[in-house]
Amino acid sequence: MHKFKLPIACVIAFASTGIATHAADVAAGKQKAEICIACHGEAGISQIENMPSLAGQPDQFIQWQLVFFRAGTRKNEQMQPVVDQLSNEDIRNLGAYFASLAPPKAKPDDNPDLSAKGAQAAAGRRCTACHTDNYAGTKAIPRVAGQRKDYLAKALRDYKSGVRSGGGMAAMASVAFALSEEEIEALAHYLAHL
Repeated sequence: MHKFKLPIACVIAFASTGIATHAADVAAGKQKAEICIACHGEAGISQIENMPSLAGQPDQFIQWQLVFFRAGTRKNEQMQPVVDQLSNEDIRNLGAYFASLAPPKAKPDDNPDLSAKGAQAAAGRRCTACHTDNYAGTKAIPRVAGQRKDYLAKALRDYKSGVRSGGGMAAMASVAFALSEEEIEALAHYLAHL
């Protein structure tokens, strides 16, 4: 199969044209997701440090991240060999599958004072403007409620330093840049316990 990379603007233009697409197949997505279990866990709930849970993420968010990885816009050594073999249909099916799964359950909050500081940081940065009032995400915006604390902190640090690219980079970089290390820890703790 001949492989080429489209500029992101072309991908977005293509996606917004309203061309009819085949309905996603959740069962096929589940089968394709077998390779994802090693890192992202059974039923999409990660047990590995700095590895995100995918269960309950919005369909479009999963699809776009896979497209960004496949196009090389978002880089990750572990993801590259996986996404290189994904077709557009595979990506649609994986998005539908992970969106169909129950998100991780919040763990009991072992530090309510830190959560209060995180809630204050979230309100000050207007996180709900994109991630929704319950932080469940929508469309291409990720669910952050119940995500792994270590992963949330890593993602915020990566946005702050400019290491992370791909969807939402400009918005997240401007939010994360102003966060102190203490605010990053508090925000990650708060969101992980929702």
